[in-house]
Amino acid sequence: MAGRTVIGLDIGSASIRAVEAHRGKSGIRITHFGQLSLPDGAVVGGVISDERAVIIALRQLWSTAKLRSHTVVLGVTNRQIVVREMSVTNVPDRELRQTLPFQVRHVLPLPVEQSLLDFYPLEVPGDAPTVRGLLIAAPKAAVLTAVRTVERANLHVARVDLASFALIRAAARLDDQIEAIADVGAQSTTVVAHHDGQPLIVRTIPRGGAEITKSVADRLGVATEEAEMIKREVGLVGVDRPDAVAAVRQAVGALISEIRSSFIYLTSGDQQRRVTRLALSGGGALLPGLDRALHEELGADVVVADPLARLRGNGVVVAADLEQHRSSAAVALGLTLGAS
Repeated sequence: MAGRTVIGLDIGSASIRAVEAHRGKSGIRITHFGQLSLPDGAVVGGVISDERAVIIALRQLWSTAKLRSHTVVLGVTNRQIVVREMSVTNVPDRELRQTLPFQVRHVLPLPVEQSLLDFYPLEVPGDAPTVRGLLIAAPKAAVLTAVRTVERANLHVARVDLASFALIRAAARLDDQIEAIADVGAQSTTVVAHHDGQPLIVRTIPRGGAEITKSVADRLGVATEEAEMIKREVGLVGVDRPDAVAAVRQAVGALISEIRSSFIYLTSGDQQRRVTRLALSGGGALLPGLDRALHEELGADVVVADPLARLRGNGVVVAADLEQHRSSAAVALGLTLGAS
């Protein structure tokens, strides 16, 4: 996009985030970052349920963050999205688009006519009768609703991309290890495993920070606001609040179990792979002590992802406000990088 400005737009359950980048003759510059909270219930499980509230928030975000471009790459995540490895008939791209619905209908959770389909090859097909790759299927209604909502806010959706692929672009470390990235949001957690940038599995877990807060509130008998403070400030390491630590530990147990089951899936196929490093992103990644608890339970090295690390190494100029929110901005940044 030489000489153009494009924005990566991440619409989550609790907030929306946008990262603006400009590519010019001197390279990429990350010029602006903005985020804005959404009303409760505006987005549920990756599906926009209150279009008006999201439109108002988008217009406010563009104004307050001083975003210049109106062209966006929209990230999508949804519990019904399917990303799975499979082999399909090796035919030219045009013919594959026509035959793919018939080849994959037996593995879809939705009727094929209600799904948007794509296929990402994982190998050069050559003359082989089949090609191995990732099937990508998303619920058509939810994606079209998101696009319509964004465009009603006077924006133009140039492209729709998976939030999980954006995570790899922004936060992955490219080496010989099998790495998983867990983006812990308010209502859901996206887990994507990859090897040197090549995706292996993608899973959306319907658990996130809001569930942890509610569990802490119920266990301690406190208001939601106090439970949120306990989660953020005490977490799993507060030595002066053993009751609070116990409540948080119980609350995060279900999420850890779900992440573990994702890792087990990788070891159960024909090509057994073991995750050796887990990178955390999203607002939930900042829960004190979560990294240590995951390391103890999963046996993998656990780090907090820094989606700006490779950019700094390449001399990319980064907006100062993005530095402060880099953990929660990984998806929006990855969407922007995919367009640049």
